[in-house]
Amino acid sequence: MKKAHRRKTNDDVLPEYDFSAGQRGKYAQRFAAGSNIVVLAPEVAAVFPDSAAVNDALRTLIKLAGRKPKRSAS
Repeated sequence: MKKAHRRKTNDDVLPEYDFSAGQRGKYAQRFAAGSNIVVLAPEVAAVFPDSAAVNDALRTLIKLAGRKPKRSAS
């Protein structure tokens, strides 16, 4: 005997919320342009308390390597 499928209700969205005029992905391009996510290995992340420390370490490495950062086309 097959069990009847129960329809799941989404209790997070209240009836007074109206998304009928919403636009999907309206700010997606702007968000993607302003974010650059890099995932560090856990053992590396444990050494750096925040993103400023990571940036400082990478800038020091760039100076030691004697390289100049590439300029973006924008």
